[in-house]
Amino acid sequence: MKLIKSVSFFCLLLCVSLSFGQENEYSLGEDSKRHDHVPKGTVTKHVWKSTLINGTIREYYLYVPAQYDPKKPAALMVFQDGHAYVNEEGDFRVPIVFDNLIHKKEMPVTIGLFINPGHRGAEVPEMPFRASNRSVEYDSLDDTYVRFLMDELIPEISKTYNLSNNPQMRAICGLSSGGICAFTAAWERPDYFSKVMSHFGSFTNIRGGHNYEAMIRKTPKKNIKVYLQDGSNDLNNEHGNWWLANQQMASSLEYMDYDYTFVTGTGAHNGKHGGSVLPEGLKWLWSGFESE
Repeated sequence: MKLIKSVSFFCLLLCVSLSFGQENEYSLGEDSKRHDHVPKGTVTKHVWKSTLINGTIREYYLYVPAQYDPKKPAALMVFQDGHAYVNEEGDFRVPIVFDNLIHKKEMPVTIGLFINPGHRGAEVPEMPFRASNRSVEYDSLDDTYVRFLMDELIPEISKTYNLSNNPQMRAICGLSSGGICAFTAAWERPDYFSKVMSHFGSFTNIRGGHNYEAMIRKTPKKNIKVYLQDGSNDLNNEHGNWWLANQQMASSLEYMDYDYTFVTGTGAHNGKHGGSVLPEGLKWLWSGFESE
């Protein structure tokens, strides 16, 4: 257990590193930048103590677009390691990207739920990647985490906001272990989440994630749309080779004729590449959406 936690934390430290020379080629485009004429959504921060994942506390952020109309059901997109995605000075800058794409009607009016991993303690850790329950929640291949979303946190959000009940209007996203977590949520409950976005996902043997490439081939096709991103300089350690694991995932999805895309590059285990291609990835993920 200590080895898993220490390696997992080491992996995530790389996510925020700016020192990888091979990543100088990646830069943010116009959809990841603020524009004066684009309406700006609001972001609020909250704390949640779970009863389903008993004993855990976590922070989460809620993004509500300027175009939200309580009379119309909004789409929902959930992000694991939410602090990394919601940060407007980070690699992904999701609120800015959402503002731009929603304004251009290249994705639906979408509420963003940015959730940090759970921590067993009186207070959340200063660095969310250090949360003690992160690997248990994210790397485990079961339905505990998706039930936490479905039965606890999302119903709480629904008390205030009108969210669509259509699985085609729900997406889930994450990086590293959060990426496999997003896939697991949709794999377990494709009737709830129909869209998955994974950035350098940990489809390796931290808690059995390497089995997915075989499971996909031997399980009847599920109604999920999958976006994968990874780079050739990703991690290679005792848990496996992330770059090869993501290639195996893509091959299995192709074999089973899933609606998927695999965006590749030379990036390492961080968000430089994923952030640079995030707008195009969201356009692909939400392509063909129909507003309710």
